[in-house]
Amino acid sequence: MAKKTLRSEVPVELTWNLEDLFETEEAWEAELASVQDDLPSVVQFKGRLAEGATVLLDCLNAQEDLHQRVVRVATYSRLRQTEDGTNSGHQGNAARTGAMLATVGAALTFVESEILALPEGTIERYLNEEKGLEVFSKNLHELLEKKPHQLSPETEETLAALGQVLSSPYMTYEVSKSSDMDFPAFTDGEGNELPLTFALFEDRYELSTDTTVRRNAYEAFSKTLNQYKNTFAATYSTEIKKQVVLSRQRKYESVTHMLLQPHQVTLEMYHNQLDIIQKELASHMRRFAQLKKRVLGLDKMMFCDLKAPLDPDFNPSTTYEEASETILKSLEVMGEEYHGVMKKALTERWVDLAENVGKATGAFCSSPYGVHPYILITWTDTMRGAFILTHELGHAGHFYYANGNQRLVNTRPSLYFIEAPSTINELLLSQHLLKTTDDTRMKRWVLLQSLGTYYHNFVTHLLEGELQRRVYTLAEAGKPITALTLSEQKKELLENFWGDSVEIDDAAALTWMRQPHYYMGLYPYTYSAGLTASTAVAELIREEGQPAVDRWIEVLKAGGTMRPLDLLKHAGVDMSTPDPIRKAVAYVGSLVDELEKSYE
Repeated sequence: MAKKTLRSEVPVELTWNLEDLFETEEAWEAELASVQDDLPSVVQFKGRLAEGATVLLDCLNAQEDLHQRVVRVATYSRLRQTEDGTNSGHQGNAARTGAMLATVGAALTFVESEILALPEGTIERYLNEEKGLEVFSKNLHELLEKKPHQLSPETEETLAALGQVLSSPYMTYEVSKSSDMDFPAFTDGEGNELPLTFALFEDRYELSTDTTVRRNAYEAFSKTLNQYKNTFAATYSTEIKKQVVLSRQRKYESVTHMLLQPHQVTLEMYHNQLDIIQKELASHMRRFAQLKKRVLGLDKMMFCDLKAPLDPDFNPSTTYEEASETILKSLEVMGEEYHGVMKKALTERWVDLAENVGKATGAFCSSPYGVHPYILITWTDTMRGAFILTHELGHAGHFYYANGNQRLVNTRPSLYFIEAPSTINELLLSQHLLKTTDDTRMKRWVLLQSLGTYYHNFVTHLLEGELQRRVYTLAEAGKPITALTLSEQKKELLENFWGDSVEIDDAAALTWMRQPHYYMGLYPYTYSAGLTASTAVAELIREEGQPAVDRWIEVLKAGGTMRPLDLLKHAGVDMSTPDPIRKAVAYVGSLVDELEKSYE
């Protein structure tokens, strides 16, 4: 067996340059202590925000300065932990960072509470008196929208101090999933025993070309899930009850109203995403499932067969350097400036691509203010990796522009928008590859990558969103949320979506146990919103060229200065209507059409 590489053995050129955050660990240690020592720079304003506009401005500036330092400290700690989670020093520093975040968060709750306690009209008067407050205007107005839902200052401070306790359902879920679940080995078609873990099932066996391996792994995996279903249901039920109680204490019309408020979207926009995609995408995805069944020669199409590769022997390889060149070519349409940012990211060690013991799985982009974005990915010399990389580069480009053009308080747009800049890069890479190859199998492979993206965002995460909608409705009606409830609801919505094209068994009903997104507010549906928007913008870029690109770059630079509806209207997309959703669904249908033709 090949020896696994330790982090200390990884060539430096394969790692990200964290010295851009802190030159040494000692410098980070000093700043961690300094941040907490400097809390009085903000706390000195406690009880004083009614004194006048200048005092409020000084307080908000001090808070922003401290927040920037907190973000930098926390980012360094997180990136160290993800590059090697086996390092006990990194583990300890992550815990210390968590404690610091809780301390700072609790100490600064007075800012919101005191602003909301100001008499009606005071903020407008302050904004007129002090022009320096203009940069905080959007945030102040959004905060005032929460005024009817704010609890007493003492209660808000207590809730902030209980932050780690209130997040315990999510932490319990993650610890149970990663540490407590013990999966049995299973056998392949030749009687060989194969090891099984959560990660091995989702990253390898579910994607296996061998139907026996895929189905046997699914059976063994699901049996273990079934043993934990009551614990997981109790954990998730606690999360649901927490949100319902908070929404009632804060006097929201419903828990959905509360959870949608930070997204800055209407109920209609939320329901449109869930309703239209489920209704109109189903027929296309059923065709996709039946095509897989026919091409793979399956006796029946089971839920565990949905991710089986259609052309398993074709897996194009590429080096990191080749993939970087291909990505840059695909992004030339975005203009010289954006292209230059992407080149910096790929050549100036913004990316950690090493494979080593203890490195976090998956991929992400972290964008600390005042430095540059960082991307984590494990490079395995496959073209699939190029799609993952360009997705994360989309996030990096977005926040490079937002951080470079806005004050920290105005860099973050709504979650509703957040996946648009990343998925547009995937779409542009697909278009580039389809245009530059005559190879039928390569074209088919690219179509499958695109369909994989839509499956991930429009099916997996959207159906998570539908389950959330159902269980919150049940919880608000006083219905108990049990393992049976969750499994029945999940099975029913899967059956509604897939019809008779896919066999939905009891094991498929347990997929509510597999995703952490249920503990992240109403996050799941936003995946489909971002991809809907990027599909529309990519079409505008194809049709208009530079004018559409210019508008899109302006949107990226705007950061969080506008609500998502206004951001996208500036890009030329009106998400207040169902039209972009229907066009995105039709585009998925056209991909399935092309895939079917490739097998004629």
